[in-house]
Formats: sequence, structure tokens, C-alpha cells
Amino acid sequence: MTLLLVDDHPVVRDGLRGMFATSPDFEVLGDASDGPQGVALAARLDPDVVLMDLRMPGGSGVAAIAEPARL
Repeated sequence: MTLLLVDDHPVVRDGLRGMFATSPDFEVLGDASDGPQGVALAARLDPDVVLMDLRMPGGSGVAAIAEPARL
């Protein structure tokens, strides 16, 4: 399963990446620090799952969740 990580805290993204790295069932394709960047990466990388923080400065996850449905 391919993943995209979206969170404004680098420590959270790094921790999630490390956690998924221990499993052969997951591949982290990339990460983003805000909603708009996450939407752009999701469109380009086409992950199976996007793990997104809902509250981020510079573009909330709540607003970004609806964006891929419009693409």
C-alpha cells in the first residue's frame, strides 16, 4: 500500500515514515507540510492512502480533503 504523509510538524512526518518503514506492506511515496502541497503531491504521486493532519497553518487538511474530489 502506498502512502502520502501530510503534516505541518516534521517530527510527526519523520515518525510516521519510520513506523511504516518497518513494514514491507507500506511504501511512503512522499510527504508534505501543508494541505495545498499535499493535494499537489497526491495528484502527482497517486498514493493509495493520504494520511493528513486536519489542522495546519498554510492550508488546513479539512479544506484539502475535498480538493482531490474536484480533480
